[in-house]
Amino acid sequence: MEQELVYQLFNCLSSAVTEERLALFNRIVENRTNYITVVLEDIFQAQNASAVLRTCDCTGIQNVHVIENRNKFQVDTEVAMGASKWLTLHTYEKSENKSREALQRLKKEGYRIVATTPHINDVELPGFDYSKGKFALVFGSELPGVTETILQEADEFLKIPMFGFTESYNISVSAAIILYYLTEKLRNSENIPWKLTDFEKTTIKLQWLRNSVKSSSLIEKRFLEEYHRKS
Repeated sequence: MEQELVYQLFNCLSSAVTEERLALFNRIVENRTNYITVVLEDIFQAQNASAVLRTCDCTGIQNVHVIENRNKFQVDTEVAMGASKWLTLHTYEKSENKSREALQRLKKEGYRIVATTPHINDVELPGFDYSKGKFALVFGSELPGVTETILQEADEFLKIPMFGFTESYNISVSAAIILYYLTEKLRNSENIPWKLTDFEKTTIKLQWLRNSVKSSSLIEKRFLEEYHRKS
């Protein structure tokens, strides 16, 4: 959709919400980022999947990539607290190896692929260089972790320092620790371009309006008919 049309459609749907609601959207979108994106590979427990989505929303992550190789991605609405409504979810269905498809797409978009798993060349969270460019954090399935495809395609490996007998945190806890730590680092940085462009902000707010306004699809249909008639 062309930029001019997006802005006009946004203005149209904006008139259907209160000024307070729109002000809330404007405030929240200022802390959204595409500098970090999250990839969830074969998460099979709805509670874990939902908790990660909730963490993404709370920490300002907008885009989440969902890979369903064997397990169906399911959301527990009580845990997610409606988080998926405010996120942009990407799914992959075109190829047999959905993990490779997702990573190749992200690499084309300029993302470093960072697998969150212990590895011979891993780096601990405090030592991770988040300033080198935008990155995609890959979280694998609860028991086996990330697949061999992820290990082969990953550019870097990241782990959380551990000080107890247990080898790892639950996936939802790991995501919360890593995302909170790194998004705080971004927001406190002065030279990293983590913020969205004006057009990206408008596109996201348009998505939120579509999910908030009753009969938004009907309003949008009428607007587009009038828009194209005038064009």
